Amino acid sequence: MRRRLARRITHSRLFQNVVGTSGALYLQLVWQTSRLVLDPADMYERIEPDLPIIVAMWHGQHFMMPFLRRNDPKHRSKVLISHHRDAEINAIAAERLGIGTIRGSGDQGTRFDRKGGVGAFVAMLDALKEGYTVAMTADVPKIGRVAGEGIVRLAAMSGRPIVAIAMATSRRVDMKTWDRAALNLPFSRLALVGGPVIRVPADLDEATLEHYRARVEADLNDATKRAYALADGTTT
Repeated sequence: MRRRLARRITHSRLFQNVVGTSGALYLQLVWQTSRLVLDPADMYERIEPDLPIIVAMWHGQHFMMPFLRRNDPKHRSKVLISHHRDAEINAIAAERLGIGTIRGSGDQGTRFDRKGGVGAFVAMLDALKEGYTVAMTADVPKIGRVAGEGIVRLAAMSGRPIVAIAMATSRRVDMKTWDRAALNLPFSRLALVGGPVIRVPADLDEATLEHYRARVEADLNDATKRAYALADGTTT
């Protein structure tokens, strides 16, 4: 009975709105009290000619990603968020921070019919055509730090490049979850690292698809490693 009541409360729209809004306010606090370190220092100047882009990120390292967007019409952004009820809080927080949302699964791969994959994929293609940068987690669901095929297929069909992005803070709580999530804390050194632009050809055979999937995975791992090293002051 208690479990059922708790479930009803946590799945209520009121509860999700309160938590999502509070989460957005908390993330703003982290952003406003942290010192930003960009790597490379001219990251925005490098990617601007290629806008809109597809931002690849790892699940669990995505909390500060809304602040990647600059207050500029060219930096309009949307993020892919799961249809799962628990993801509704993330969607509310993202929208409070000025990021549009696309609901569905990021693991299209060869099964576009799963978890709203068809609608989400089409919505991402439309958003890119309309000039929105699209951000999505690249992981295979429930398998951390392994990139799926969906993001590569999106780049191939849209003609837009992929850029791996990682953000890390010096003060954080590292969680023991499948995605190695980190809760970012205020008054930190915040490292924002961007990888090289990845241009995926329109015609993909299986070997080419795997090559670019592996490249996205490698670039994300490199960017994440660099972001943590910069945040922790273990590199220059």
